[in-house]
Amino acid sequence: MKLGEGVEAAIHCAALLAGLEDDSTVPAAAMAAQFGLSPSYLLKHLKALTAAGLLESVPGPAGGYRLARPADSISLLDIVLAVEGPRPAFRCCEIRQRGPVKLPASAYVKPCGINTAMLRAEQAYRAALASERLSDIVSDYVAEADPRSVAAGRAFLAENRRPQKTVANPQD
Repeated sequence: MKLGEGVEAAIHCAALLAGLEDDSTVPAAAMAAQFGLSPSYLLKHLKALTAAGLLESVPGPAGGYRLARPADSISLLDIVLAVEGPRPAFRCCEIRQRGPVKLPASAYVKPCGINTAMLRAEQAYRAALASERLSDIVSDYVAEADPRSVAAGRAFLAENRRPQKTVANPQD
């Protein structure tokens, strides 16, 4: 099974945004530069994550992206489905019913065994992705990665985060 590069980009961006504190945001252009991606390419995937309710897009000059919910409530499956869509990777086209020797439909009343096996594997794959939390990936990375890499990520966030201004309550 091959997942598109967009899945990798989406996971990296979500992991990066998990390091934000408070209601800060990071602009898409900064994340694109950080990962060496085209801004328009990354924006397409950030919009998919936003539509899926994983990210929040804040408009305006101080806007950008942030997680829409806590990192411990976001799974890798959530991100993969947001980017790749919900359809299974394997799609049976019933090619067993094609070719020069065509049998009547009654010869194919049982589901295709190949399709059944592939869908079983897809279910196992999705269950494994569903059990992987973004928060665990981030904490494992911080604990096990080269400290220079962790420091570089923190420096990137410190330099590119956009704090959100709180609006004073006019009744105060």
